[in-house]
Amino acid sequence: MKAFDRGSILLVVCTASSLSMAEHIWSTVSPWRVVAVAGVCAALLAIMLSVTIGLSGLARLNRADAAVMLFCGTKKSLASGLPMALVFFGTGAVGLIMLPLMIFHQIQLFVCVIVASRMSRTVPAN
Repeated sequence: MKAFDRGSILLVVCTASSLSMAEHIWSTVSPWRVVAVAGVCAALLAIMLSVTIGLSGLARLNRADAAVMLFCGTKKSLASGLPMALVFFGTGAVGLIMLPLMIFHQIQLFVCVIVASRMSRTVPAN
C-alpha cells in the first residue's frame, strides 16, 4: 500500500510537471514572477503552520496529536489540487494554474522535513 500511495503521488507530480512543460509555461513566466510566487507560497505556508500550531495549543492537544495537526493541516495541495484543476479548467490552461501549487508543494516538503527532523530530536523520554 505504501508503494501504491507514493507511486500515485509521483504520477500526479509528473503529470503536473509534464503539463507545464508541454504548455511552455517556464518561457512565459519571468524569473522574478516565479520568485514572487515562491515568496507568497512560503508566506502562506508559514501562516498555515502558525495557525495549526496555535489551534493545537488552544485545544491543549498532546504532542502526538499536535504533530498530526501540524503535518496534516497543510498537506492538501498537489495530490488533490491537480485532479480538481483538470476537472475545472481542462488540460489547456492547467499548467500555468498549477505553477503556484507546484511551488507550494515543494516548499511544503522541504519545510516539513526540517520541522520533522527538529521534532524528532526533541522527543521527550518516557
